[in-house]
Amino acid sequence: MGHVYKHIELTGSSETSIEDAIETAVKRAGETVRNMRWFHVTETRGYIENGAVAYYQVTLKVGFTLDGQPVD
Repeated sequence: MGHVYKHIELTGSSETSIEDAIETAVKRAGETVRNMRWFHVTETRGYIENGAVAYYQVTLKVGFTLDGQPVD
């Protein structure tokens, strides 16, 4: 049986790293979104303050299966 996925777009930020920004977004979404299966980074950017990187922002699409589908 095939899967049906719904997509949402998230933007996470971090003062530490791009990876941490991704993990922040996924962790926060996981508090209210069930069955998340994958993510795709669509944009990476950052904020510069006083000549240094102040924080990173990463926008990602997250796909999740709808309730009632089997998990592989």
